[in-house]
Amino acid sequence: MASLETIPELLQAAARERGAVEALVIPAARLDYADLLHRVERLAGGLAAQGVGPGAHVAICMANAPEWLIAWYAAVWLGATAVPINTRWKDEEIAWALDFSDVSCVAFADTVVKVDFLAMFARLRPRLPKVATWIAVGARVPAWARHFDDVAGPAPPINADPDSIGLIQFTSGSTARPKGAMLSHAAMLISARGGADAQGVHTGDRYFCPRPFFHVAGSVAAALVTLATQSCLVSIPVFDPALAVRMLAEERCNFTVGNDSMFLMLMNQPDIPELPDLRGGYAAAGPQVHRLIRERLGAPYLCSSYGMSETCSSPALARWDDPFESRAAGLLLPYPGVEIRIRRPGARTDCAIGEPGELFIRGRIVMSGYYKQPEETAAAIDAEGWLASGDVAVAEPGGRFRYIGRLKDIIRVGGENVSPAEVESFLLKHPDIAAAQVVGLPDERLGEIVAAYVILRAGARATPAALIEWARQAMAGYKAPRHIGIVASFDDVMTGSGKPRKDLLRARARAEFAPGKAA
Repeated sequence: MASLETIPELLQAAARERGAVEALVIPAARLDYADLLHRVERLAGGLAAQGVGPGAHVAICMANAPEWLIAWYAAVWLGATAVPINTRWKDEEIAWALDFSDVSCVAFADTVVKVDFLAMFARLRPRLPKVATWIAVGARVPAWARHFDDVAGPAPPINADPDSIGLIQFTSGSTARPKGAMLSHAAMLISARGGADAQGVHTGDRYFCPRPFFHVAGSVAAALVTLATQSCLVSIPVFDPALAVRMLAEERCNFTVGNDSMFLMLMNQPDIPELPDLRGGYAAAGPQVHRLIRERLGAPYLCSSYGMSETCSSPALARWDDPFESRAAGLLLPYPGVEIRIRRPGARTDCAIGEPGELFIRGRIVMSGYYKQPEETAAAIDAEGWLASGDVAVAEPGGRFRYIGRLKDIIRVGGENVSPAEVESFLLKHPDIAAAQVVGLPDERLGEIVAAYVILRAGARATPAALIEWARQAMAGYKAPRHIGIVASFDDVMTGSGKPRKDLLRARARAEFAPGKAA
């Protein structure tokens, strides 16, 4: 398999060698590798008849479903590029993304959760003259679209190479319009194979991914990991912690993935069953969440992770066979062929081991650039090919590094740098706190102070004042939150990848907490 450098080649090999073995399980749908290949070839033939080929852009707008992966694999079979659409976006965001990325074909679900996408696209069609083909999944098919199952034709030859762009992956866009990172087949497969090796995924394993396929954590770091290892991908349409626990148990999954927010919601479910088959996976989370996962779910070989859209999800993970404390602490090892440097901000000099700085990444895993944004591309990738991540990290012995946080999110309190992730991990040690998010607030005397929002465990009655006092006693004074708000959830500030947006939380904190002076 190592010599196969395109997604269609991997799919052909998996169907040839593991045809009768399950490739994908989603509630109410099971496909083996032979079924998956047949449906991809059939759709690729139908798309080719619609004029889709090299250079075409095919948008996919639906929840996790077999049709999502079939549409992606069929598009790249033809040398076309898939454009995942975040199903949490609204009309204007979707219209902009489709127009900006020059999409000519849209595959969409008629409904996702309670959002009527058929009605949305009916409204948007007059504003999208570049879209020639609409393909609908679901019971409702309007006259201006074709049903997904009716778009079919004889299997065409594969028309992709390792440098073909397989995804235009929009970034989170927390401060401006999203940017479209162009990801090649080769780059994505470097990430997928590196992730599979680091986690210890083998042929025949069952890999549960509750993250959306429209994000690289779902497409590259899960779907392609299973394709590259000829294992089975298990998923759910949208994240539902109760359903996630049930699928983990019933499907006897060996691996799972998620960020801290997702794992905390999952672990707060009542009556979590025993999960004896669960070995590992990865968590984008701090040490305290890793300890909670080990206590409540098992997963003895779970890895800490780091990733971004511009590097096809993860360029580095902790390894499954590292000691637990090393994995929980986030000591990450770059994948083969991936180089990292940690530089002093604003300078080109490297930091010493243990000295925080900005993380730079180089290698074929790095995106080919931002679509139609040459200036933004030049600002992100220098002439030597180094990608500026915008993240703070620390170099560790043995070529490893440890992620600290977003450069823009580091809180500067009286001359001291405070990592929100470190404070969040500390707050989770309180028995009443189920989840926490930390941001900085302006302060006249100290420059910034720490503020936090927390979700309490069921039945807990802690007050903000009591939590603030506990924090003052439990951690260094400059790290302790001066303001704490209790919320029911972070749903209203979540990105499509399941991470709370710090910019929205900062704005909320400035509005809710008296700014200017420390409490």
